[in-house]
Amino acid sequence: MTMQQDLSVSPVSQPLPGTGNMPGTADRGGPAQPLLIVEGLTKHFPVRGSMFSREKRVVHAVDNVSFSVPKGKTLGIVGESGCGKSTTARLIAHLMKADAGEMIFDGESLEDFRTVSHKEFRRSLQMVFQDSFASLNPRMTIAETIAFGPRVHGMAAGEAMKLARDLLARTGMEPNQFANRYPHELSGGQRQRINIARALAFDPRLIILDESVAALDKSVQAQVLNLLQELKAERNLTYLFISHDLHVVHYISDLVMVMYLGQVVESGPVERIYSTAAHPYTRALLSAVPSMDPDHRTEAPPLSGDPPNPINPPSGCRFRDRCAFAEGVCASRAPALMQVGKDAEHLAVCHLNDPTSGHSAASGRLSA
Repeated sequence: MTMQQDLSVSPVSQPLPGTGNMPGTADRGGPAQPLLIVEGLTKHFPVRGSMFSREKRVVHAVDNVSFSVPKGKTLGIVGESGCGKSTTARLIAHLMKADAGEMIFDGESLEDFRTVSHKEFRRSLQMVFQDSFASLNPRMTIAETIAFGPRVHGMAAGEAMKLARDLLARTGMEPNQFANRYPHELSGGQRQRINIARALAFDPRLIILDESVAALDKSVQAQVLNLLQELKAERNLTYLFISHDLHVVHYISDLVMVMYLGQVVESGPVERIYSTAAHPYTRALLSAVPSMDPDHRTEAPPLSGDPPNPINPPSGCRFRDRCAFAEGVCASRAPALMQVGKDAEHLAVCHLNDPTSGHSAASGRLSA
């Protein structure tokens, strides 16, 4: 891809200052232990009906989602708007309570925070949101914004302000020029760098980036992506990267998870997904990516129609109403998550991947 050539990661200039007074971020499980394991994560939102209706309806925002994120890797989450990407991120960050499921952070269950304290988990996981302006307090200076979290967690005021200035410098913001400015005096790219610096103030291990570069110009976007790559290498950070831009996901991710209507339909190593996608929905998403080759034009939309109503999702395979390969078995039975070929890391939820499903094309391969 051209982006991989254009967005080369510059050499690391200096180590990122640590937060010596921020305990609870040590590696407990070793490098082989995934940093985050999610099993059966579910979140349904009740829908208020009319005063005369007794029917209880819910929006199936996240339905039985399971995945793991190895330490020091980036998991990219893609899918159409409304597929549950951001809701999944907020459930992991405990910004909302899940209806069901279990989350394990470095080998320790987060259920009721019996083995890992809530404050320790908050320090270990930080989030960078899409709206860089709404994420910042307009009444606080940039240095105060970065220093606020560490001060709340017990760091001395002078040490917290020094840390804020160090982080400003590391994220490409001259402290003498920007420390005393307010958010409205900065550009979108500069504000997003401040949000990254604020997240780093706790010396986290997992950073969730929810469309964090979507609102930026391409040149600024490239700079922020390079910064994220540098920080990941320096600090052995783990990213959960949510984006609609499949070029960006390809560049920054090690693993990719594709969601559709609240469920995971395919996951695996990024190069495997982009070269030999096994699910028709994944192939449709990749086919919709604009090409730089003028001879490779998209003559017909690879995917038509809108996703089904999440209040009343289709039976069996949820993608069957928009799938060109759908057959009777797709409506009568939900496909199982299965290994694709000989790659144990590549998983897909499709009857085409199951020779025993009874699908007429299950033993073959999807046509290009």
